[in-house]
Amino acid sequence: MYKLVSNYRNNQQLRESFNQLALKTFDLDFRNWYQYDYWNEDYIPYSFIKGNQVIANASITKLHIIINGKSYHAIQIGTVMTDEKYKKQGLARKLMEHILEKYKDACDFIYLFANETVLNFYPKFGFTRIDESVYCLDLEETGLASSISENIRKIMIEEDRALLEKFAKERYVNSQVLDVQDYSSLLLFYFSIPFHDMIYHIAELDTLVLMEEEGDTIHVFDIIALKKPDIKTIVANIQKETTKKVIFYFTIDENMTGLSVEKQSNDEDALFILAKEPLLNGHFLFPITSHT
Repeated sequence: MYKLVSNYRNNQQLRESFNQLALKTFDLDFRNWYQYDYWNEDYIPYSFIKGNQVIANASITKLHIIINGKSYHAIQIGTVMTDEKYKKQGLARKLMEHILEKYKDACDFIYLFANETVLNFYPKFGFTRIDESVYCLDLEETGLASSISENIRKIMIEEDRALLEKFAKERYVNSQVLDVQDYSSLLLFYFSIPFHDMIYHIAELDTLVLMEEEGDTIHVFDIIALKKPDIKTIVANIQKETTKKVIFYFTIDENMTGLSVEKQSNDEDALFILAKEPLLNGHFLFPITSHT
């Protein structure tokens, strides 16, 4: 009744239908990502179509993950969505079964992030939920003085495309505990879509900071640097006199006065892993810019 298709990023009709379903489901528009040639062969959608309409999808992204200093080949499943008209037909289940069968022996582990509506769905396929950690820096404890850089500036996507592409391709691996290597395509997705108006360049530090201020808190979604970033120096450059804490959305290796790290159960973005042996323990957090 329905046809299973994949890897159709260069098929305009199917790509547009995929995009329309993503807009309806997640309010995400993939068009700029494709038009800028950022969608590469590492991101592959698997979709059921009716005619030329994408009615259900589950995508995979091929990634290299650093865990405790070792590189692993991983598959991340994401963009799982079904058109409202075709729900309760088992389409998502069939797509998951197809992907798992195809990739079970082609990688070291498979993982995904799920919201509260599907927390009971993925364990049926053998996935195990693992809680990540929250990294929060209390500036009142650190005593770190603000030294806001005069050279920090907000990035303009169109004007700064070449700069963004350079940082995405040459990004330094921030953590040996847990980080993602060589994922420029995903970074450019986040640069051009979700965080397009939250990117700041600190020229003298060769660093991009993806951040948003909320009251007395700065949310640092990622730090993309061309060399090992000095977290304290970066925080000193972005904090204001009124800033009391900084929350990081990625793993921080170094110990800092005032940095608290604790496990947190997050039903809105829960991590599920399918692996032959336990790989993750202790404190860690996948960079939010690596989620699909």
